[in-house]
Amino acid sequence: MNENWTPTNYPTTPPPAAENQKQRGSRLVVPVLIASLLSAGLAAGGTALVINQDGGGTTTIVRQVANPANSSDSSSSVMPVASTGGMTIEQMYKQYGNGVVRVEHSSGLGSGFVIDSEGHILTNAHVVDGAQGDITVSFSNNEKVVAKVVGVDNATDVAVLKVDVPSSALTVIPLGDSAGLKVGSGVVAIGNPFGQDRTVTSGIISAVARSIQAPNGFSINGAIQTDAAINHGNSGGPLLDMSGQVVGINSQIDTGGQANSGSVGIGFAVPINLVKQVTADIMATGKAQHAWLGVLLSDVDPTLASQTKIGSDYGAMVANVTTGSPAAKAGLTGATGETTIGGRSYAVGGDVIIEANGSKVEGVKDLQAAVSSLKPGDKLELVVKTSNGDTKNITVILGDQPQDPTALAG
Repeated sequence: MNENWTPTNYPTTPPPAAENQKQRGSRLVVPVLIASLLSAGLAAGGTALVINQDGGGTTTIVRQVANPANSSDSSSSVMPVASTGGMTIEQMYKQYGNGVVRVEHSSGLGSGFVIDSEGHILTNAHVVDGAQGDITVSFSNNEKVVAKVVGVDNATDVAVLKVDVPSSALTVIPLGDSAGLKVGSGVVAIGNPFGQDRTVTSGIISAVARSIQAPNGFSINGAIQTDAAINHGNSGGPLLDMSGQVVGINSQIDTGGQANSGSVGIGFAVPINLVKQVTADIMATGKAQHAWLGVLLSDVDPTLASQTKIGSDYGAMVANVTTGSPAAKAGLTGATGETTIGGRSYAVGGDVIIEANGSKVEGVKDLQAAVSSLKPGDKLELVVKTSNGDTKNITVILGDQPQDPTALAG
């Protein structure tokens, strides 16, 4: 786990310090494990609060954490969407603040928010991880209600809870659309940092299409970066746009190498379009499925193309193919070596994917988007350039993402 990434939950007994932590620096431009979401993900930490029950206050620890549904109608029926008018932060908090809840259990505390009148609540998977006994949800009147876990998806750091309370007691926060977010747009975060209930912070969208690491070790792609203050205890809370729509679930922060520090203005949220897809699956079946290709990838760029004979100056180089994966069964070929150009290492000799389901693949992120839009069992039609310059078509039947990427070696 990269020591720059930090979670925010409060365990009763802090776990051992992470071993062999590595600083960012030059690295081989290869490792991108493709699952439903795939990208060169950084190790990360969530933002849940860990409770110290020994009377010594709170302790922050480092622990590893974390597209619209094909059938969007199923989710829209239970998750309303707000209108597009602008709101002040004061108006937003007055209207939706009571929809943000405190999620707590024996060893952790985080945030969540109400998404329908039936009592469904969204939070992060890492917020409820390790719960012994009841998970409780506290509303604005500080009343604690026992919550049922409907389902957890460690691939996207999403958990769906449900409470049995009258609909009149619920403030539903509408879900928005994360697809059209613009860098520089204003956003608002509401949560329970360090246990301070329903705290509001604001900022802008600093970047989109970031990659963060999910609790199961795969990558979450399309993450939203914001400078709105996100601290330990904010995990699971909503990131809202200036129309009052939820565009992401606040999940992780980058602390610049200070494992026990709070916000330094670099926070990350899981995009709500991905969350809506996962939530619809969980509410329908109790779990989410993610398509899996089973390759490691690196970008092809003009520098690599000018120095090597790879047959294309764009695309996604297949660096490695997981044994027994859908990619292996389809005949994709991994890299046979690597080369260093200008101090940067590149995988070479593998197939270069230049098209997926009829769309051009400029680089790894385009292929990620293609795979993440599909389900296990779907076909992925690829056009690839081979190491000898030939062009061939390959059809892959996507598989179901394994639970543990460490079991995929070989």
